[in-house]
Amino acid sequence: MALPTMTGVGRLVDDPELRFTQSGKAVATVRLAFNSRRLNQQTQQWEDGDVFWIRGTLWEKLAENASESLEKGMEVLVSGELRTESWEKDGQKHSQPSLLVRSIAPNLAYATAQVTKANAGGQQQGGGQQRSAPQQQRRQGPPQDDPWATGPATASQGSGYDSDEPPF
Repeated sequence: MALPTMTGVGRLVDDPELRFTQSGKAVATVRLAFNSRRLNQQTQQWEDGDVFWIRGTLWEKLAENASESLEKGMEVLVSGELRTESWEKDGQKHSQPSLLVRSIAPNLAYATAQVTKANAGGQQQGGGQQRSAPQQQRRQGPPQDDPWATGPATASQGSGYDSDEPPF
């Protein structure tokens, strides 16, 4: 049977904590708070309801990217599998829910983000020399086959589209 999944909007309680296993794999821990705020119609004030606290674990590239991109206080969209962590301390057994995070991102309703796509080798694209060529292309003008670039073309010109309607 599969573990239950959770997707929700929460807030980071601390900065992501990045560390590495003995074998060199990146692992990050995030503490998340999910709460139910509602507007009290009588007082017109926002009131906090119950809060669900959970610790999330991120692995490998996701862990590294999250620790570079996210910080305490950010509202995030998160999805992952719910698990139970168990441990023993001073002879007493303890357990708590945890989240194996599969994806996490800032909520763009309250923040901006600059996305840099990682290539297949795990290296970030868009730095230094790699970025200059696409920027030069943009400065030179739009691609020849871009129907939105200059307006409608006639059929005799052989490119673009023939009417005021979008080309889809």
